[in-house]
Amino acid sequence: MKSIFLNYVSEQMFTKRYAKRTVKTYLYWIKAFINFNGKAHPANCHNNEVEQFLTFLSVELNVAPKTQALALNALVFLYRDILKAPLTLTLNFNKSTAAPKLPVVLTMNEVAKLLNNVTGIHALACQLMYGSGLRLMETVRLRIQDIDFDYLSVMVWHSKGGKSRRVTLAKELVNPLKQQISKAKLYFQQDIRNPYYKGVFLPHALARKYPYAAKEFAWHYLFPSSRLSHAPQASSDHLGRHHIDETTLRKAVQKAAKIAGITKRVTCHTLRHSFATHLLQRGADIRTVQEQLGHTDVRTTQIYTHVIEHGANGVRSPLSDLV
Repeated sequence: MKSIFLNYVSEQMFTKRYAKRTVKTYLYWIKAFINFNGKAHPANCHNNEVEQFLTFLSVELNVAPKTQALALNALVFLYRDILKAPLTLTLNFNKSTAAPKLPVVLTMNEVAKLLNNVTGIHALACQLMYGSGLRLMETVRLRIQDIDFDYLSVMVWHSKGGKSRRVTLAKELVNPLKQQISKAKLYFQQDIRNPYYKGVFLPHALARKYPYAAKEFAWHYLFPSSRLSHAPQASSDHLGRHHIDETTLRKAVQKAAKIAGITKRVTCHTLRHSFATHLLQRGADIRTVQEQLGHTDVRTTQIYTHVIEHGANGVRSPLSDLV
């Protein structure tokens, strides 16, 4: 069972309207910090223990810089918002310098094989991840009104870093998307007749700004869950319909890759990597690809050029001149 203290942290985070995934991640790192210090209560630890823990993550576990930063964010929240004893701004710890992994990219033939082996509702979700360069959570969180058939585009709201963007929509997905919307409407019509149904889950700010949106079809998820559930951050009587679970989509992609005989390590994010690389191969401007992916810095997008043309960074091997 989760400790009383961690339950309290969880409740406080939901009260402050943190996302469910953020709550889960922060609790993971807070628990790891507690275990690292021999299960001492965080109130009895502070700057020194945090510095030692972060150094341990870098030196012993060799975690990526982003992972170490995430652990730090969790502890900053813990001491600032829960224990009311903020950490110093000049923490002295060994910063992780682990090299970022190069993205795994599928060929167009491999993508076709993969997509042909995904079935059901997951097939359309995968086609969107590849066809529009969406992240996993961006895909499952899509709402009906985010699909713009007139301009063949998809609106992605408040994604990573709080940014929003408009991305391309393959015309081949228009009919499948309309069919999926029809299926989602069947759930909606069923739910709206349920006297206990409170509506689709909305972030607190949206729920306050649009008090009637929760029961409007346009705000409902494009990929709705097959069953109703209670929102963890809402009152226990808030019965609503969430989106499909992202874990099932991950498993569907891994299963399809295995069936297709693809030996590369394939994840949902591989489809996004492949989208970016294939756009560049077709001659798309890197700034355009940057906007489609929602990258703040173009240097993040440039990592996809490593497979373009002749190998890494377009370098032709001298061995090719000998043949």
